[in-house]
Amino acid sequence: MEKYIIENGIKFELKGEQYYPVFSETNSTEHHIGKYGLLHRGYIKQHKRGTYTTLLTEGKLNAHLHEIDAQANEMIEAIVANLARERGINEELKASDALKWVAEMNNIKSSAEEIVLREVIYQ
Repeated sequence: MEKYIIENGIKFELKGEQYYPVFSETNSTEHHIGKYGLLHRGYIKQHKRGTYTTLLTEGKLNAHLHEIDAQANEMIEAIVANLARERGINEELKASDALKWVAEMNNIKSSAEEIVLREVIYQ
């Protein structure tokens, strides 16, 4: 029996008495995956197995997770900026009452993260 075979464009390797698909991401680039990309990976791996397997076998998982992570970070930055402006949280407050500024910014960041988790990560 041959060590490697290619069938339907998929490379298989002989291990013992069975052939197993060889997953290689040589065509894809390796991106750094941040917090939100990792959260999304866990979600699709557990709840959307077909999507996860398809992205993995096509070598597109890393790029997909990088895109989700970048989208989530951009969305959080935009939401935090908008909420801070709407609530009047600015540099003047930071200079006059730093503790209140930190508390307000943490509250805003938590709210923005909840929105992003619901609308981007767990979709």
